[in-house]
Amino acid sequence: MKAEQISIFLENRTGRLEEVTRVLAEAGISIRALSLADTSDFGILRLIVSDHEKAKKALKDSGFTVGRNAVVAVEVSDKPGGLHAILNLLNAGGVNVEYMYAFVHQCERSAVIIFRFDRTDQAIELLQKNNITIIPGDKLYTI
Repeated sequence: MKAEQISIFLENRTGRLEEVTRVLAEAGISIRALSLADTSDFGILRLIVSDHEKAKKALKDSGFTVGRNAVVAVEVSDKPGGLHAILNLLNAGGVNVEYMYAFVHQCERSAVIIFRFDRTDQAIELLQKNNITIIPGDKLYTI
């Protein structure tokens, strides 16, 4: 039920983000979702890609520092309060959301949000017990 996300550490300077996208394009990797957080000195680019192993190798071979994390892709009802219902459930279960970002694809009448939790397995169990749809990584990479 988990998906793989790669994190690339970037110096905050002109052209560095373009270098990442060039390396991925040349390797034939599609970006499915992304989040970029920055400070004045560096940024962390988080990506869901079509082939995380190939992407990680291509980026490392090009001199980038790359990490990998397990995340969870959750269908969230696309209506007022949809996200709140998920966050309320997680909060009641004692699960902290470390970060989250939206996915570029919509599934029927639901949005897809990528979550990173402090206790991923507990979060998955809690979501499943409450009939919340989790999109498996292998499906997520091909959307």
